[in-house]
Amino acid sequence: MSSSFRIPPVSQNDEIDIVELVQSIWQHKKLILAFALGAGLLATAYAFIATPEYSVNSVLRPAALNELDALNRSEVYKLPPEAALIKVGASLESYEVRLNFFKENQKLFEAFVRPGRTLEQSFEEFNRNSIVLTRSDPKNNTAIDSNITLHLNYPAGVDGVAILNNFVGYAVEAERLKIASDMRVIVKNRISEIQGKLEAARAGYDNDKQARIAFLLESDSMKRSQLQDELRALRIQLKELRADRISQLEEAIVIARSLGIHKPTTPSLLGEVDRPNSSVMKTEINNQQIPLYFMGVEALLAERSALQRRTSDDFADGRIAQISKELQLLRTNREVEVLESRANEELFLSGVQPLRAEMVRLQNLNIDLDGLKLVSIDKLALEPISPIKPKRFLVIVVGVLCGIVLGLAIAVVMYFSRRSKIAVLNEVPLLK
Repeated sequence: MSSSFRIPPVSQNDEIDIVELVQSIWQHKKLILAFALGAGLLATAYAFIATPEYSVNSVLRPAALNELDALNRSEVYKLPPEAALIKVGASLESYEVRLNFFKENQKLFEAFVRPGRTLEQSFEEFNRNSIVLTRSDPKNNTAIDSNITLHLNYPAGVDGVAILNNFVGYAVEAERLKIASDMRVIVKNRISEIQGKLEAARAGYDNDKQARIAFLLESDSMKRSQLQDELRALRIQLKELRADRISQLEEAIVIARSLGIHKPTTPSLLGEVDRPNSSVMKTEINNQQIPLYFMGVEALLAERSALQRRTSDDFADGRIAQISKELQLLRTNREVEVLESRANEELFLSGVQPLRAEMVRLQNLNIDLDGLKLVSIDKLALEPISPIKPKRFLVIVVGVLCGIVLGLAIAVVMYFSRRSKIAVLNEVPLLK
C-alpha cells in the first residue's frame, strides 16, 4: 500500500479586493434595502405611536426698586430685589413647596397618579426630572441681567403651561406670605421689646421716686430729731440758767439785807448815805459790773418771785421760736406731696420719647404686603408649537440609516464568510 500527497498551489494573497467587496455588497442590495425599509417602518411606527413630550419655560428677573421701596423704607425688613429673586428661587427649588403645590392642584397632575401609589410616590415621579431650575451665573452677569429660568418637560395630555405658570405664582405667593409672616413677627417682637424698655423705664422711675421720697422723709425725720434734741437741750439749759439766776438772787438778797439796801443804788451813792443832802446831781461812770445786791432787796425779791412762778423758759431764747418754726415746716414735705400726687407719671419718664415715637411708628406701619411684588415675570410659559420628542423625521431618518448600516454589515459578513469557505476548500489534502 502506498500513499502520496498532492498539494495544489494556493495563492497567499490575503488583501481585500475592494472592487470584489463592492460587487458583493451590490449583489445584496435587496437585502440592504429590506433592512433599511424594515428599520424605517419600525422607526416610523415608534415616531407616531410614542407619546409626544413637550417643553415650556418661564423666566423670572429681579423686581423694580420701587416695588420693594415701601418694605425697605420701613427699617424693619431689608430686601433688595436680587435677594428677593434668590428667595423666590429657593422657594421654587423647595421640595416642601413643590409637594404642597402638587397636593393642592391634583387635577393638574392626574396623568401622574397611578393605582397602588401614594400621593408622595406619584409626586416623586413628576418631580424627578420634570421641573428644572437654572440660575444665571452671578460672576458673568450684572444684577440687571440676573435671572431664573424654569424648564418643564411633560407628556401629551398634561397641561404643562398651567402647571408651570401656576407653580411660579404659588411659589412667589408662598414666599410673599412667609415675608409677611416674618414682618409681623419682627414688628411684634420690636413692639414687645420697646414695651419692655418702657416698663423698665417706669420701674426705674418708680424706684427713683420712692427712693427720693424715702430720702426726703428720712432727711426730714433726721432734721426733726435733731431740732427736737436741740429744743430739749435748750429748755434744759434755760431751766438750769433760771435756777442759777434764782440762786444768785437769793445770795444777793441776803447781802442786800445785811447792807440794808432796799432800793436800787450804786456803790458811790451807798457811800454817801450819811452825808447831808445836796442839790447836786452826780453822774457815775463805771466800766465795772455792779454787784447784783445793789439792786436792792425789793427788786431782788420781785425778780426771784417772778422766776419761781415761771412755767416756761421758751421765750427767754429766740432760738426756741426758730426751732418751733422749723419743726412746723417739717410736718409736711411739699416735695413728697407733689411726687405722690402726680397724675400722669408717664410725662416724667426720662429718655423714653424716642421709644414712644418708634412704637407709634411701628403700630401705624402700613405696608401693602398683599400687593408686594417680589420678582418680575419676564416670560410666562406659552403653549408649545411642537413636541421636543420624539422628532419624527429625525427618528425615521436614523431608523433608515440604522437599517442600511445593519444590511451593509450583514453583506460584508457574508462576503468574508464566502471567501473563508473558498480558502478552506483550496487547502483540503488529496489521498491516494
